[in-house]
Amino acid sequence: MRQTLPRVPKDRIAVLIGAKGQTRRDLQAAAGCKSIQIHSDTGDVDVEWGEPGSYDPVKAFKLPDVIKAVGRGMAPRRAIQLLQDDWFFEMVDLRDHVGKRSNQQRRIRARIIGTEGKIRKLIEQHTDTEISIYNSTVVLVGEENGLMIARQSIEMLASGSEHGTVIKFLEKERRRIRLESRSIDYIEEKVDDTPSSEFVDLVPGLAAVAERRNRRLKAHQVDPEDEEAVSKVMVLAEDEVVDWEEE
Repeated sequence: MRQTLPRVPKDRIAVLIGAKGQTRRDLQAAAGCKSIQIHSDTGDVDVEWGEPGSYDPVKAFKLPDVIKAVGRGMAPRRAIQLLQDDWFFEMVDLRDHVGKRSNQQRRIRARIIGTEGKIRKLIEQHTDTEISIYNSTVVLVGEENGLMIARQSIEMLASGSEHGTVIKFLEKERRRIRLESRSIDYIEEKVDDTPSSEFVDLVPGLAAVAERRNRRLKAHQVDPEDEEAVSKVMVLAEDEVVDWEEE
């Protein structure tokens, strides 16, 4: 089966091919396809898959995003992670926020990158994502939860939010995710742990201990407003006594 993939910008063709075609071969091996053809004059990309059942259909579905990520400035070794089942692709178009003015796009790119790339690195670290900025687009890859937070952070910066506001948002979301990951859903099942009659017979005195324990449990369950029930539990059994003394 032949599949046509997204066209790659001409200045990214060499990156996709790699030295002596190594990157292209790495992509083929990771995706499990028969071949990837990259047209160096146009940037068109075609992939040849084997017979159904000979390759992973999920990787066939995700490979176009890998090519798109590389074409939009992401390093191939980072983009290949998209072939994992739980990694996804997002792209933010800065023109949706500042229009087509190149000077405004440069300004927003600088805000997203930050001094010495600190803001971009901070977003990546807090969300476990990979971010690439290329011309008017920002490409993000990562797991679903982190990817949503990273995209929201990028859109906040593109819409004019201050760095401090975005950093507080990232820290808040990171704490929320940590708390959610620590929470454990469980079902408590109450079982009858009264020793079996066979076991009771083997241990002298165990039956009496179990009976006293059951009486204590029953006493804890009595409604204090029910006078008759309270009177019943106040009656001492033969093996029960009340000891008291004056101080």
